[in-house]
Amino acid sequence: MKGGTIRRWILFLWLVIAILGGVKTADSGQPSDTPRSFTIDYRNNQFLKDGQPFRYVSGSIHYFRVLAKNWHDRLWKLRMAGFNAVQTVVEWAFHEPEPGQYRFSGDQDLEQYLRTAYEEDLLVILRVGPYICAERDMGGFPYWLLKLHPDIQLRTSDPVFLKHVDTWLSVLLPRIRPLLYENGGPIISVQVENEYGGGPCDFQYTTHLRDQFRHYLGPSVVLFTVDSSGSHNLRCGKIPEVYATVDFGLDADPKHMFEQQRLFEPEGPLVNSEFYPGWIDHWGEPHHKTDPELLANGLDAILAFNASVNMYVFHGGTSFGFTAGSNIGAKFQSCPTSYDYDAPVSEAGDPTIKYPLLREVIGNYLPLPPGQLPTPSAKGVYGAVQMRAEGGVMSWSSLLPSHSSPWPLTFEQLGVPSGIVVYSTTIPYRSPDPVRLSLPGLHDRAYVLVDNRLAGVVAREGDLYTLPISTRPNATLDLVVESQGRISVGPRLKDFKGLTANVTLGHHMLKNWKMTILPLTNTTFLRATLARLPQLLPQPLTPLGTPAGGLTIYSGTFHIPNQDPHPLDTFLKLDGWTKGVAWVNDFCLGRYWPGMGPQVTLYVPGAILQRGVNELLLLELEAAPCHTSYTCNVMLQDQHLIDGPTPL
Repeated sequence: MKGGTIRRWILFLWLVIAILGGVKTADSGQPSDTPRSFTIDYRNNQFLKDGQPFRYVSGSIHYFRVLAKNWHDRLWKLRMAGFNAVQTVVEWAFHEPEPGQYRFSGDQDLEQYLRTAYEEDLLVILRVGPYICAERDMGGFPYWLLKLHPDIQLRTSDPVFLKHVDTWLSVLLPRIRPLLYENGGPIISVQVENEYGGGPCDFQYTTHLRDQFRHYLGPSVVLFTVDSSGSHNLRCGKIPEVYATVDFGLDADPKHMFEQQRLFEPEGPLVNSEFYPGWIDHWGEPHHKTDPELLANGLDAILAFNASVNMYVFHGGTSFGFTAGSNIGAKFQSCPTSYDYDAPVSEAGDPTIKYPLLREVIGNYLPLPPGQLPTPSAKGVYGAVQMRAEGGVMSWSSLLPSHSSPWPLTFEQLGVPSGIVVYSTTIPYRSPDPVRLSLPGLHDRAYVLVDNRLAGVVAREGDLYTLPISTRPNATLDLVVESQGRISVGPRLKDFKGLTANVTLGHHMLKNWKMTILPLTNTTFLRATLARLPQLLPQPLTPLGTPAGGLTIYSGTFHIPNQDPHPLDTFLKLDGWTKGVAWVNDFCLGRYWPGMGPQVTLYVPGAILQRGVNELLLLELEAAPCHTSYTCNVMLQDQHLIDGPTPL
């Protein structure tokens, strides 16, 4: 039980006391009348925990990338590796998906995650934001900020933005306060904003955030910022009366980086708040990896400075559903579903070769917890799953309500957080053959159909915004537009999705659009409309959306033995399938794109499976291997492949 039950009872008791009497509690090793404290000792360049010198060796585990049923397991593995703290960011969009609709239960129970860390003998460094980056859709901001206020200035003192931020903090921070270390909880420090040095440099905004944090959390909690190297980043990110820390990876010299921190914090503890064991992946790029020995040596070099450090990330987890964001530099790049990050604990929760090396390094500086070290868990081989076509996207969309407008509307204007919208119009005039179709504001990918026949694909990822097509008068034009995740960092954070500009055909601007939202995030509605599809498909009409099997919904079932240790984690392999979205038992695993790589398989947590019959649903957008019924299948195997071939 790893001491969890005892600590749960202790936690329950101090919460009752704190709620009823506002009494500060203490660790079991302290007299009950001794207040707990976590402070900065500027004179001696260190943290003080209950008056004693202290430093943390922390690892990032994002609660929203791990199912609640696995929180104890992942946090226990962090503690057994020798880490004494966990760091997590708090995602606003995860808890308020629509204005005023707050969710703090189940997999979204942030407070329970923090209590679980306490039960596993871990302190907590909490990164509240409200902007978090973390390769999430719009950096963790809820999409509805753009729906309500298209002109909103994010991460600034724009009064419209601050109004929503203040409302969010008024809900979130009072939940956090009872869990501060001084109140008997595990939280030793709280971050304000995130890497703001790369932002608009609006000091009125950052000091306003500081004042809000102080108002709700009190005067004692240690507030901090994080920024990458460079005087500009640290100058813009530094907030008066908030402690400035830095972040850097293996390619940086710790001595130089800490000298950068000293420019803005001449006294106080040295802190690297993001030390990277791997890096961000994008579809179409090779999987990022780092040498385990170099990582261990890099950690040792930081700890030799008597610094505190957080490894970003210790366990990356999974960007389930449509939560993965994107980046933009020389080109638009979307992030895969896996957030494995080449971390010490894999996406599926298994210790990697890095795990014992890091534990050995930490053991030179901190006492290691006793007990048996974790080993990789068994994985399920549930074999081939025969899939069958249920119907095409265009047949499905005909069952759904639509919105009409003279001009195309964005996802945000339609109230769509993510997924797919079908834009349809009629071409009322004769055009040259062929004629150039232009979608200059496409965000992000569109499948173009003329009279229900696929004419081609246009994609932001390849800067391809035009397509020659052949039409006739009164032809139907359908654009099946997919969001691949809003940009998560940088000046283009306001990343509207769908058709963000007018569409032209030759010299004509197309008007009178009908827009249909596919209910990909509402599984109840999704199931209900799919059940009606067979009524539209009397035999021998094909259920396929395209001759290659694209733009088609497929379903299948698989069986899990009714005996221990099943159900087990497994991995969905989609040989011959091209690009789409997968669900198991109405849980959205996320996007797949095996031909683009590097991620080839999708992680399927055992926690979403059940003994007996399980259901698998695929929305395949491009092509399926269903030339015969015997090849129309996928595999559930015990090996994860996130380092597959890529075009680059």
